[in-house]
Amino acid sequence: MTTSNKRYKKVLVIEDNHAILDVITLILQSEAYKVSGLSKGGHMMEHIQAFEPDMMILDIMLPDADGRELLEQLRTNEATAHIPVLMISAKYTDKTIQHGAYKPNGFLAKPFDIDELLDKIEGILAGKTY
Repeated sequence: MTTSNKRYKKVLVIEDNHAILDVITLILQSEAYKVSGLSKGGHMMEHIQAFEPDMMILDIMLPDADGRELLEQLRTNEATAHIPVLMISAKYTDKTIQHGAYKPNGFLAKPFDIDELLDKIEGILAGKTY
């Protein structure tokens, strides 16, 4: 019995716009990622514990939370501090976003280009910061 070294990378996407969440999910699944999506930040920590993502895509503006506050929760929790995060936003840009003390591994303004999204995900998973 042989075991494959190629383990599917798991990406947790927290995005309240269902159309965007569906598009990201389809794109990532077509690239052989395992994807789990949430439309709110409320159960994020329990979901992370169950899904064990290799990285997260986190929208800033959620109906029940600010993505920057969720990022702070991740970074200040020993169990989740290591998870790389790509933040996305329609309201903010690289220049106008204020992250506070905790920085994501990358940022992407919406609407985004599919290739740019995939490049940033692959880069972040390889240890790069944008």
